[in-house]
Amino acid sequence: MSASPKVCRRVALLFSSSLFSRPPSCERKCQWQPLYAPSFPLSPRSCLLTQLSSHAPPPPTTKVITTHSGSFHADESLAVSMLQLLPEYRNASIVRTRDPAVIAQGDIVVDVGGEYLPDKLRFDHHQRGFKETFSENYDILLSSAGLVYKHFGQRVIAELLKWQVSDPRLPVVYQKIYDDFVLAFDGIDNGVSQYDVSLKPRYRDSTNASGRVSKLNPWWNETNVDYQERFLKAVAMVGAEFQDRVRYTALAWLPGRELVVSALAARNVHDPQGRIMVLDRFCPWKEHLHLLEEEQKIPEAQRPLYVLYEDDTAKQWRIQAVSISPESFTSRKPLPEPWRGIRDQALSDLTGIPGGVFVHASGFIGGNQTKEGAMKMAQTALTM
Repeated sequence: MSASPKVCRRVALLFSSSLFSRPPSCERKCQWQPLYAPSFPLSPRSCLLTQLSSHAPPPPTTKVITTHSGSFHADESLAVSMLQLLPEYRNASIVRTRDPAVIAQGDIVVDVGGEYLPDKLRFDHHQRGFKETFSENYDILLSSAGLVYKHFGQRVIAELLKWQVSDPRLPVVYQKIYDDFVLAFDGIDNGVSQYDVSLKPRYRDSTNASGRVSKLNPWWNETNVDYQERFLKAVAMVGAEFQDRVRYTALAWLPGRELVVSALAARNVHDPQGRIMVLDRFCPWKEHLHLLEEEQKIPEAQRPLYVLYEDDTAKQWRIQAVSISPESFTSRKPLPEPWRGIRDQALSDLTGIPGGVFVHASGFIGGNQTKEGAMKMAQTALTM
């Protein structure tokens, strides 16, 4: 490995790996500037080259985030990206090493070191006897992503959303982000199958981030690869997705849940048995409804069969049959078979309800010009 103009624009980061060494000619051609002043000596094989902008000096830093060298994975990529959202690690250096002496100097260590010691900021999960899960409700062990999220996740989310850590919405978003985003990182890194045969998945993998991070590692026949550059790409990629997911959950998913909570509480106004639910405005409601039914332990006989909401684009009302699960196309009680595939005046004539618009051929949804008409369709369908 010899110095080049590209190398000469690089600076040294502490790194212990047999894959990299300090270029012999670089002392003659380069100005080596450590991103931070280490408290222990740098050896020639402890240097990593990392590209910096030619017009911006590196930010001052006092903290070091340490993870393992060599091939990188989605879990430590996410762990590092979450830590970087916290004030104390925002300008931290990232050290990738397997040298125990170097690991010992890290301010916080993730996915390497063979220790889970939260008080000492050591967050590895590979050691024998590790049994940590997110809570007693889970049987999937935590990866470094889950460990960092468990201990720092609420602070990370609060920083990202500019919320107080005492905000009552925070625990709901924290739990949702673990279930829908972080849990897949834990499951995949620990080699847990997503499915048992014929059973529901143990976790949701909505991003395939683990596979995409894996593809950032060098090909089998690549040479002269800058692992740090590739790893930082992975950190940026999963970090951006994590931030997007947090914002969506807090600013879209959570308000939708609140709408469904209110509608579910008021369902007995429309039907004594609570089988008709009316949304004040449309939102994605299926997942919320099924989760809330389980949380509130609502008996089967009192669960909604139809949900009514206004279609803002058409300025009409919809009546939608509730499915047996959020992912299913099978309805608890489809709209009556004689109505299916009928439209407009023919539908009004058939049902005796003015304002008919349509009923889908499968019976999962129908429409009426007015809220009153949609309500009458739902009430009539309950009797058929």
